[in-house]
Amino acid sequence: MYEDQTYEALLERMLSRVPEGIDKREGSIIYDALAPAAAEMAQMYIELEINNNLYFADTASGEYLERSIAWSGVTRAPAGKAQLRGVFYNNAGELLDIPLGSRFSRELINFTAAEKLSPGNYRMVCEMAGDEGNQTLGALLPIDYIAGLARGELRELLVPGTDAEDDESLRQRYYAAARRPSTSGNKYHYMEWAQQISGVGGARVFPLWNGPKTVKVVIVDADMRPATPVLVEQVQKHIDPLPGQGEGQAPVGAVVTVAAAIGKSIGVAAKVSLAAGYSLQPVIDAFAAKLETYRLEKAFDRSYISSSVIGSLLLSTDGVVDYSNLLLNGKTGNVTLGETEVPLFTGATLEV
Repeated sequence: MYEDQTYEALLERMLSRVPEGIDKREGSIIYDALAPAAAEMAQMYIELEINNNLYFADTASGEYLERSIAWSGVTRAPAGKAQLRGVFYNNAGELLDIPLGSRFSRELINFTAAEKLSPGNYRMVCEMAGDEGNQTLGALLPIDYIAGLARGELRELLVPGTDAEDDESLRQRYYAAARRPSTSGNKYHYMEWAQQISGVGGARVFPLWNGPKTVKVVIVDADMRPATPVLVEQVQKHIDPLPGQGEGQAPVGAVVTVAAAIGKSIGVAAKVSLAAGYSLQPVIDAFAAKLETYRLEKAFDRSYISSSVIGSLLLSTDGVVDYSNLLLNGKTGNVTLGETEVPLFTGATLEV
């Protein structure tokens, strides 16, 4: 809006108002008097443009984005804590039950025993919110003394920890809420309820999937992978803990079944021509990273994986000049995804 209000334009306009016959050349008294004012006004217009953009949802960021969409009820999702399965043993190598609330540490990150899953197996919650706790499998050290404990370890990620929602994700949720309002138990309401649980990355809703008044909600975790049974159970309890009784978010009479998406493995293979100075393995690693980024962005929004999109990702990989014989799961063409399927790239096989 104010992009034309540059220092040069402002100074020229100011000098044009000075009467003829007065020295206005650079270095003159009048020029030196007006130049600093023009610079300050140009800075003011820059800040005015920035501030103007902070009032609108399509250009706002940070706190201003949250404030601009507060009227809609859509708020930024806070960081979520990772939940992992911990297993504990006594000196005889037998499974050992520990007190709930027991605290352990691994690599400077602390975990608390929150729920007993089975004998010796516990749901451990990371005390630090964010994704730091997702990749901390291995031995645990007790912070407090526990009688009979010989060793403990984290075996499996149950619910991924998540960082606080970024601006673009929040903006897209706001757009979705405005364009497809969730109300009165419609499809979008079920999607909203599912995503209220930390660790859920997406949801699909299937009305009347098993007869009248039945609803199926298929979810993926924050890494866009099939949700674990623990995460499925948490969403089930939130939406409809007692089928049809209205004890959760779902209205009375709605029988809701929450299920995990089904992972569909997709292998990618191709022959590539490399640019001078590039070796194959770094190119494979870079391409695999692009595939993972694409999967995270589009995994639960597509009904198929496009061969042409994968090809464009390959061509955009540093070091790749050209490619041929691109295969997805050993075949040319697209890979179709079922309604409850989510793609999982099993790796990239590139040859020169």
